[in-house]
Amino acid sequence: MTSRLPALNAWVDEVAQLTQPDNVYWCSGSDAEYSNMLKAMQSDGTLTELNPDRYPNCYLHLSDPSDVARVEHLTFVCTQERDDAGPNNHWMAPDEGHARVDALFEGAMKGRTLYVIPYCMGPVDSPFARCGVEITDSPYVVANMKLMTRMGDAALARIEHEGSFVKGLHSTGDLDPEKRLIMHFPEELTIKSIGSGYGGNALLGKKCHALRIASYQARNEGWLAEHMLIVGVESPEGETHYIACALPSACGKTNLAMLIPPESLPGWKIWTLGDDIAWLHPGEDGRLYAINPESGYFGVVPGTNAKTNKNAFDMITHDAIFTNVARTKDNEPWWEDKKSGEPSIDWRGRPYDPDNGPAAHPNSRFTVAASNNPVYSSLAEAPGGVPITAIVFGGRRKELAPLVYQAKSWQHGVLVGAGVASETTAANVGEVGVVRRDPMAMKPFCGYNFADYWAHWLSFGEKSDRLPGIFHVNWFRQDDSGRFLWPGFGENLRVLRWIIDRSTGAVGANETPIGFLPNPDDLDTTGLDIEPDALRALTSIDIGQWQVEMDTIGDYLASYGDRLPKALETELAAVEANLKDVAAKAS
Repeated sequence: MTSRLPALNAWVDEVAQLTQPDNVYWCSGSDAEYSNMLKAMQSDGTLTELNPDRYPNCYLHLSDPSDVARVEHLTFVCTQERDDAGPNNHWMAPDEGHARVDALFEGAMKGRTLYVIPYCMGPVDSPFARCGVEITDSPYVVANMKLMTRMGDAALARIEHEGSFVKGLHSTGDLDPEKRLIMHFPEELTIKSIGSGYGGNALLGKKCHALRIASYQARNEGWLAEHMLIVGVESPEGETHYIACALPSACGKTNLAMLIPPESLPGWKIWTLGDDIAWLHPGEDGRLYAINPESGYFGVVPGTNAKTNKNAFDMITHDAIFTNVARTKDNEPWWEDKKSGEPSIDWRGRPYDPDNGPAAHPNSRFTVAASNNPVYSSLAEAPGGVPITAIVFGGRRKELAPLVYQAKSWQHGVLVGAGVASETTAANVGEVGVVRRDPMAMKPFCGYNFADYWAHWLSFGEKSDRLPGIFHVNWFRQDDSGRFLWPGFGENLRVLRWIIDRSTGAVGANETPIGFLPNPDDLDTTGLDIEPDALRALTSIDIGQWQVEMDTIGDYLASYGDRLPKALETELAAVEANLKDVAAKAS
């Protein structure tokens, strides 16, 4: 099989000459093809079928122990000018980048099959969607791309009609960490990744395309590609508001996307449109409309149980691919805090021994089609997307940040997003628990200079007066003994309600130097076992701590030099002046 697009055929031929595969296979995206791919991987030991009675059509893949997470230090953005990549990215000149990675690709697919995967990020008939083609030698990648994207013949037809696509070249290589590179060439709309089979490094439609390359496309074309979930919140009266939330890994993102309303809030419903990535486009009415470019979930498994996220827990009981979890004696998948079963075989395939560490890798994953989700919204396939009522930033902070606050303007909201900080997680290579700046939860994913990215965000404020309000949340405040002050999980609906009420003008707020905080009576705590002192801590700020925080944010922003938008400097100065005034009055 070949394409009707000569440019695509020529590129496939060029890659085949470089990598020298035994066979070339064009993926159709059919269910039969997916089934055959799974059978082939079972035959060669790449995939293990799990208990078919308890977990029908579920399989386990175990990674090489050196290949279990994103590798930010080996991820490069290759632009002609170093400053265009910015200090937020590792940079390499395009010529050097191609030369280094192509040397590793030479002959890398000998003895293997080269798979051509045409895919569409977003509904195939959506004007907001963008297409790509991934070439890979990994059937595991093919199977996951089937679940994560609209891949196959329909995507190929759109590519042939439009004549353009993002090029993604991937090979597992020999999995040598010293021969591992993830290279992005945004000016060429090209990705090259070798030496890793791990999700974000190998499923090139995900972080590589849908964020790093798409963020560059979005700036040029006037939209936003963001690391955001999209959730619909339906009131008992039947009114639904859609919220886009940017939260780093392990900050409750999947839980929030699939939130289950507590029994104390009857009649409320949650609809999931996406759990990880949102593409936001300005509509003719001045509002922002969002699509989820993905069609599946690639979620972190540890901590998922019937209490923390029942929808996720239920949706991975069938038709799922697990990566790096443990197994029980009954061949069921197992992970820490599953709340049922006992591990027998750990994620490395060894008999479980607690002295060897966790049974499941802390960054172990599940991949499922979005339609598995019991609260999946069919509007995820709406070509025009859904209108966004509010944008929410957040992170994992033990102290400082209140439960929720609203920015005073779009421009101030960009400053709030630019200053987000969160603790590192097992999804990152390196030390866990370190607080780092993670603007808009995009630090590992923005494909160009953050200063230019913030300027692009700010530009929307000049084009419309109907943009969504911007908020910040922090579910992770603790007291001096380390106890969480807020119950989280389903109770976070109470915070979403306040955000919607603020966005629609239904409630007032307490104005502080950092933004608008809830008045105690406006945050519904009916039925919650929360002490008055805890609620006061969650809905107030420490002026001295925030003065230190704003100084730190100022130092961080200053590291972007002359490209930093003046509007951000103005917003920062206003917050600092307000904090100083309040501190002076209190002294």
